Amino acid sequence: MAKRDYYEVLGAAKEASPEEIKRSYRRMAMKYHPDKNPGDKEAEAKFKECAEAYEVLSDPEKRKRYDQYGHEGLRGVGMHDYAHMNVQDIGDIFGDMFGDIFGDIFGQRRRRGGHGQTASRGYDLETAVELSLEEIAKGAEKTIEFTRQDTCPACSGTGSEKGKSPTTCPACHGAGQVQRAGLGGFFQMVSTCPQCRGEGRIITSPCKKCRGAGQIPKKRTVNIKIPPGVHEGQGIRVSGEGEPGRRGGPRGDLYCYVRVKAHPFLMRDGNDLVCHVPISFTQAALGAMVDVPALDGKRQLKVPPGTQHGSVFRIRDEGLPDLRSGSKGDELVRVAIEIPRRLSPSQEKLLRAFADTEDIGVMPESKGFFDKLKKHFGA
Repeated sequence: MAKRDYYEVLGAAKEASPEEIKRSYRRMAMKYHPDKNPGDKEAEAKFKECAEAYEVLSDPEKRKRYDQYGHEGLRGVGMHDYAHMNVQDIGDIFGDMFGDIFGDIFGQRRRRGGHGQTASRGYDLETAVELSLEEIAKGAEKTIEFTRQDTCPACSGTGSEKGKSPTTCPACHGAGQVQRAGLGGFFQMVSTCPQCRGEGRIITSPCKKCRGAGQIPKKRTVNIKIPPGVHEGQGIRVSGEGEPGRRGGPRGDLYCYVRVKAHPFLMRDGNDLVCHVPISFTQAALGAMVDVPALDGKRQLKVPPGTQHGSVFRIRDEGLPDLRSGSKGDELVRVAIEIPRRLSPSQEKLLRAFADTEDIGVMPESKGFFDKLKKHFGA
């Protein structure tokens, strides 16, 4: 069966940065993780596919080979066989290889030990909030609604019916791990128990409300305070608003990523704002006071006589605040001289009279151009 493109698997662009690759993997892994899709073989296969794609695209050398030669370029570079691995083992591999990266995705790595297992942190969640430039300038408070997994009230998160308890796994005897002989019987290989998936216990009487999962989806509403000066793609962390942990572990966090609405006149460049303002030929030649848009209304800009097309003027402290220092950027106004497409007879007459008075020799820009032209052609 042909493999899918790794960028397509993670839903990432080919020019994506390592941080964007990590975020894409986190979203896909959380979506298809078997703990969220119990018994769903298709989701488990996609989870393994995501892990394989991330192993390649998170490694600069493997990514370079893949970008040049595709899947064929990865032959013999030590790839894991995800298709035949237990999903728990995949978690261990990524915990060992990437440390906190995998910890960001699944909270805290699972710890073995059957009934003596320690509590594990819940999954982190992601959402997005859209802000206008005006809100970024002043800061904002947004109400976010989302659905998360919460502890099942019927079984208090145990997954078993009230009055029932899980039984010790007969395959691993509560250890959560099984051993098998390695090559030639010279050493023992330890892997996650396939029957209890490392839990050490098996639920024999599942709770009817959560079907043994111990968690149920629940709608949640939180207010998020966003400081002034945030940037596109920046994440606001809301502690403890993720999903509940296992065995009484702490909740994960909620990460709210910022998206910026397009402004009809202004564009952001760091902490500066950029605006393009059209002016007429006469305003550029004679000078004028023109109105330019700002975040909280209009400002007047003095255009000096003889202004050239594309000139940029700076209005101090009319930009966005710096997230750390609070100091404001500037507004940069780029003027564009508009040429009328149609002239009235009187306007044309006046312009022709003006043209008769023009002296190319005294116009600095035109003079420089014609001097170069004569030198180039020797005329």
